[in-house]
Amino acid sequence: MKFTGAQLASFLKRPDEAVIVALVFGPDEGLVRERADALVKAVLGDAGDDPFRLALLTADTIRKDPASLADEAAAMSLMGGRRVVRVRDAADGISASLKHVLETGRGGDALLVLEAGDIGKSSSLRKLCEADAKAVAVPCYADGPREVAGLIRDTLQAQRIAIDDDTVEYLVGNLGSDRAISRQELEKLVLYAGAGGRIELADAVASVGDSSALELEDVIYDALDGRTANIDSALSRLFLEGQAPVSIVRAVMRHVQRLHFCAAQVAGGQPLDLAVRGLRPPIFFKYTDRFRRQAEQWPEERCERLLKRLTQAELDLKRTGYPDETLCRHLLIHIARIGPVRR
Repeated sequence: MKFTGAQLASFLKRPDEAVIVALVFGPDEGLVRERADALVKAVLGDAGDDPFRLALLTADTIRKDPASLADEAAAMSLMGGRRVVRVRDAADGISASLKHVLETGRGGDALLVLEAGDIGKSSSLRKLCEADAKAVAVPCYADGPREVAGLIRDTLQAQRIAIDDDTVEYLVGNLGSDRAISRQELEKLVLYAGAGGRIELADAVASVGDSSALELEDVIYDALDGRTANIDSALSRLFLEGQAPVSIVRAVMRHVQRLHFCAAQVAGGQPLDLAVRGLRPPIFFKYTDRFRRQAEQWPEERCERLLKRLTQAELDLKRTGYPDETLCRHLLIHIARIGPVRR
């Protein structure tokens, strides 16, 4: 069987005793580990480190001794209660041993939790678990925005910590997609706020903000504001920090697309403030006034022309062989020199 959504959430909290094998797999190692931990805790509760109820194996151990998996699966706890057999680095090499357990029913009442990496649909181990009614396959793919938002709210609500929607959106955009890293960052915020506290946008920026990302934002705003003085030195720092020229050009393009969206909304009769507030993710509070001014100074047609220039610049970075950093410098200084429309 393959579990996702609400069915998966229910299984992680209370594994069905008719299921004797849970294959947890996928490219997100942090989420694989987290869900395997959840299954162990759901079965063992506070006895998670009880050697009579928890057995740890590796795929290498099973390959060397194929009977070890069946032996551990069939063992009974001396103190009573369901056991867990946790197998790390599971791969196709243990498929034969697992198939024997499933076919002979030598699993007793133990739950076998297999942790695997990013195994494909052709994997014999995955096929075995997806096809057998006594086994489940639990995919662990990188978190999308909705999953990250849910993780944020669940983590903070558990400590009665308040947070507003704008701050959640900032965190969604800056935490990334790896579950383990996201949890580490959220734990820092929990410690900072304390139980019953509150997380403001400034707190989130101070805790998980990327200084190089903020410096890139400064460069973009300076260019669109027509300020040439600091662009060259700021770009040099970004290049030294590992920022790729093409990623900088794409960041400028995203900024101009947001300006173009606001300009189109205003042209259609919507008030500028309402158009700016409707942007998602929202404009970082530090730049709100500058963005609003730029939205007034870069009308729709100018944004369209600039977007064409940026698209061409991205193609040039990929095709011409001309030094990328030089092309990027010339582009941003050119944008600053043509400047916004002064009204």
